Amino acid sequence: MSTGDGVEVGYWLSSEEHGPRGLVTNARAAEEHGFEHAMISDHMSPWVPAQGHGSFVWGVLGAIGEATERLHLATGVTAPVKRMHPVVVAHAAATAAVLLEGRFALGLGSGERLNEHVIGGDWPRPGVRRRMLGEAVDIIKKLFAGDDVNVDGEFFTVDHAQLWSLPATPPEIWLATSGARTAKLAGECADGILGLAPQPQLVAAFETAGGQGKPRVAQLHVCWAPTQDEARTTARRWWPNGAMPSSLLAELSRPQQFEDVAELLSEDDVAATMVCGPDPEAMAREVQRFAAAGFTRVYVHQVGPDQAGFLSFWSESVRPLL
Repeated sequence: MSTGDGVEVGYWLSSEEHGPRGLVTNARAAEEHGFEHAMISDHMSPWVPAQGHGSFVWGVLGAIGEATERLHLATGVTAPVKRMHPVVVAHAAATAAVLLEGRFALGLGSGERLNEHVIGGDWPRPGVRRRMLGEAVDIIKKLFAGDDVNVDGEFFTVDHAQLWSLPATPPEIWLATSGARTAKLAGECADGILGLAPQPQLVAAFETAGGQGKPRVAQLHVCWAPTQDEARTTARRWWPNGAMPSSLLAELSRPQQFEDVAELLSEDDVAATMVCGPDPEAMAREVQRFAAAGFTRVYVHQVGPDQAGFLSFWSESVRPLL
């Protein structure tokens, strides 16, 4: 789905809010409503207990691939730092790319303690996780190339790993970034970036480091409902983590801890982080802000359970404005 501003609009599949069967249903419905791209979150746990889900994304991707015909999928994002070794990530991603036949991109990031603490051990500081991510990308790219890979690195050891089921073309690798250093890393070693806000400085840092002409994708949170009051209530219940600082999001380890922090947030706090309500012009303006910042695709995340209502609203009311 393309807009007059040259930015594509994709659909976000929230693994925290929907179970595996629901995600497959939502992906099929998004394709039927004209979306050509979707991104699916890779979480072991929901942010808050009310969200209620945390499917293994690699099983869900295969099911979505069978249920859709055109929808391009990406992970948003997988962390190859603790819980998932880079070799395991490369193995899973290559298989997904074979099944999806050119409809897959691997989104990577440095992760959150919420999903990574489950295997025990320490939780590295952000700079260390960034270096781990860079080393992981190098390993994954070598495996995608079909190499027999041996690594004795700063963080990872690989002993004669080789992928035997490979797609005809390796999937693109996109890095999630919220700061200039990760944007620079993405420009140096990845095929694209995933941003969380319309920040032109991140696009500039990415392009300066080698990202010219590469995908620049972003996530946009919205909460459609028939009334603004209903949307604000839904947003507060289902996505209070959207109003928490990024430093906190990376450090807490349990959904109940996020719920405790959410108790300190008002409905106004959460509503300030996304478009709430049935105003199509407000949603169109947010997409255009990302376009103005230099992003080439925006994945729209409808917060809450009513995905069918949102998809109808978007296709009937927002898409004509774009």
